[in-house]
Amino acid sequence: MLNLIVAYLLDRIWGDPLWLPHPVVGFGRLISWGEHRLNRGNHRRLKGAFLTATLVAGTYLLTYSLLLGAGHITPWLASVVSTLLLFYGLAGTTLIREVREVFRAVDRSTEEGRKQVARIVGRDTRELTDQEIRTAALETLAENLNDGVIAPLFWYALLGVPGMMAYKMVNTLDSMIGYRIPRYLHFGCPAARLDDLAGYLPARLTALLMILVAGRPSLLGFVRRQGCRHASPNSGYPEAALAGILNCRFGGSHHYFGVEVWKPFIGTNDRPLTTADMERSVRINRLAELAAIALCCLTTLG
Repeated sequence: MLNLIVAYLLDRIWGDPLWLPHPVVGFGRLISWGEHRLNRGNHRRLKGAFLTATLVAGTYLLTYSLLLGAGHITPWLASVVSTLLLFYGLAGTTLIREVREVFRAVDRSTEEGRKQVARIVGRDTRELTDQEIRTAALETLAENLNDGVIAPLFWYALLGVPGMMAYKMVNTLDSMIGYRIPRYLHFGCPAARLDDLAGYLPARLTALLMILVAGRPSLLGFVRRQGCRHASPNSGYPEAALAGILNCRFGGSHHYFGVEVWKPFIGTNDRPLTTADMERSVRINRLAELAAIALCCLTTLG
């Protein structure tokens, strides 16, 4: 429990410092290496499944072995390694900083906003309007609360630090090859489906925590109705929770790698989003993170 609290505090203070090597960067390089060599010819779905299973299982086993080896040297070293990996597994602060920078940038100029939001979204940002830039940033903030904080904590509670790191590999795979575009349609399908499965319960827990910390339990029905409208079985639930809290609308037409993708609208009030909306969203994220940490600590104690 103490390791988790220290890791959470480190994330609040540092985020992801550029001077510190990050495992997810290594995950990305492994995925890119495997994709370039396997995503060709026949049986691409099978090859994608092989790469996904190998990397996820390998991450779990490597983390387990690392902690076991550190424990054989000294329990103190195992505790340090565990805390460091937990810190790496949490990704709340960095995105919050990036989202704030998006709102500051778009307030200066649309072009600055487009460049800044491109750092945190996968869609083509070259023709986004000011409203679309702000919407993209808040959609990403809501989705990342699940992907970057709640889901890793969920898998930590179930399978310990190796489970958290294995989930990070699953999520990184999905973020790199899980797109429904010709290049990844077959090869990335196993990674996308595994990410859907791994995030199914955490996404709904994320939405529940968001509306509870906002003091809006009456939004539960709204989240249930609107969350399932998203093409993803998971992303729509945190987005629906934030759309309900802010009384705004997410979704619409986006372009990924030159392909237009239509995302059904979540929420009904197509109103301009403001910096005040962003700050409120950040507060909701922070409170939901604290609630999830508390739940995780109670689970650990139990």
